[in-house]
Amino acid sequence: MRCKVSTVLAPLLLAAGAWQFGSGIWIHAKAQLARYLIDQAWQRTLVRQAPVKPWPWADTWPVARLRWNGEVDVHVLAGVNGAALPFGPGMETRTATNDILIAGHRDTHFAFLARVRPGDRLTLTNIQGRDTVFRVQARQVIDSRNTALAVNHYVPALLLVTCYPFDALRAGGPLRMVITSVPEKVIENPQTEEASAGAGSLMMTARGYRVQDPVADTLWN
Repeated sequence: MRCKVSTVLAPLLLAAGAWQFGSGIWIHAKAQLARYLIDQAWQRTLVRQAPVKPWPWADTWPVARLRWNGEVDVHVLAGVNGAALPFGPGMETRTATNDILIAGHRDTHFAFLARVRPGDRLTLTNIQGRDTVFRVQARQVIDSRNTALAVNHYVPALLLVTCYPFDALRAGGPLRMVITSVPEKVIENPQTEEASAGAGSLMMTARGYRVQDPVADTLWN
C-alpha cells in the first residue's frame, strides 16, 4: 500500500515542483520583457519628446530616468498607482507647483533608498533629455496617518517616497521614508556636459501632497 501511495505521490510532487519552477521562470521573463519594452518606449520618448506607451494597452509610460551613485538606473513611470508601481517607481503629477514626487516599492525599485544619505547626488532626466542633478538634503520617516510632507516653499524639491521600515516582514504599515533633495544644476545637453542654472522646465508637481493619498493605497508589495 505504501509503495502504491509513493508511486502516486512522486509524479504529483514532481509536477507541482515543475509548475512552481515554470511559474517562477514565467514571472521573471515577464519582468524582463516589461523592462525591455519600457526602455524602448523611453528611447522613442526622447526622440519624439512626447509620451510613448511601452505596450498598446498600458495605463502608464516612462516620463523620466533616475540615477544614483553609478549603481541605480531606473525608468520613472507616470502615476503613483497600481498600473505603474509594479513596473517601476511612479511620478505624481496632479498638483500645481514645482516639486517632483516619485514613489516606489521598498523591496524592489526603491530598495536602494535604504543606502541614500544626505550629500548624495541623484540625476533625473526628463523627456527632453535634460539632466538635473539633485543633492540629497534630508532623510525623514513620517507617519502617513497624520503627517503631510514638509517641503520648502521657495526651493523646488525632488521627493522620493517608499514604505518603511525596509526590512518589515509585512507590507501595509503607515510609516514612510522620505528622501528630500534640491537641484544643483541642469545639464541641457548631457553629451557635451553644458550646465546651466535653474531647473524650472524639468520640475513637475507634488507640493502639498499628503502621503496617504494615494501612496498608502498603492505602495503595498
